[in-house]
Amino acid sequence: MNTQEKPNNGVAPVPVPPSGSQFEIRAGEQLVVLTEVGGALRSYTAGQRHVLDGYEVDEQCTGARGQSLIPWPNRISNGHYGWRGSSRQLDLTEPEKHGAIHGLTRWANWTQVEHHPDSASFRYVLHACPGWPFVLDCRLDYSLGEHGLTVRTSATNVGTEPCPYGTGAHPYLSVGTPDIDSAFVQAPGSIYLPVDELGIPTGSKPVDGTHYDLRSEQVVGERQIDVAYTDLHRGEDGRARVRMLAPDRAAGVELWVDEAYSYLEIFTGDTLPQPARRRTGLGVEPMTCAPNAFNSGHGLITLEPGESHTATWGINPYPDLQ
Repeated sequence: MNTQEKPNNGVAPVPVPPSGSQFEIRAGEQLVVLTEVGGALRSYTAGQRHVLDGYEVDEQCTGARGQSLIPWPNRISNGHYGWRGSSRQLDLTEPEKHGAIHGLTRWANWTQVEHHPDSASFRYVLHACPGWPFVLDCRLDYSLGEHGLTVRTSATNVGTEPCPYGTGAHPYLSVGTPDIDSAFVQAPGSIYLPVDELGIPTGSKPVDGTHYDLRSEQVVGERQIDVAYTDLHRGEDGRARVRMLAPDRAAGVELWVDEAYSYLEIFTGDTLPQPARRRTGLGVEPMTCAPNAFNSGHGLITLEPGESHTATWGINPYPDLQ
């Protein structure tokens, strides 16, 4: 008969959350909870208002909620790509679509390297693994301020060979409604990338005259969207913004990206495996490159040995409501 030894002091061990250790940062009424697993963004509240459609401390992350996506966002078709004359095969982490999805670091345990009341930083070294014969030193910096949350993603090639690179993030925005159908949304892309049944882009098209056109404020309604946008309109500060407002316009949230991000994926959540989580938040995914960029080359970055890349995005829970 198998037996379990109890600790010498007779006290049962404290259960470990599925997402590992939890780290809080605060600024005024804002509270962000970050996790050891993935160095991820689990929840974000401003007062009593949920800014993100996240997950509870006793739940496993689903739908990539709040995860950072390194060294590629979205999908690589068949998990296969060519690089500098060599053929590489990654593990198929989305077998139903024959793809490798959302990078290699989102389920890893990241190390917290700094923690202050309003900021925290995490580090993870991505070593070589099947299909990825490179080494990246990765860092995530989170900070809260008067205008919301800022997230800086950095990666340095600490290996001996040039490597392909892209990064992204996967928050789901919320304005406190049970679903997103009645919310208003405005997004800056004038080009979208239609995809095949496996979620791989088949080209690019103008949004004009399609239900993908969100350049002016629209009610989400029954739209089903899971595509990347590019040709992003930017403000004088170089930032592109996605804004979401409650039906009564009493609350809103805005996600912004700096010029390192050339693509934004909008995902209404219709295909999530968990029926109860479908369309409960709007996935807005900053991406430095297009889906399947390891094959298409669209937006793909080459990091030479010793070279670094930094990209910054953020969430403002206090946007202009007009």
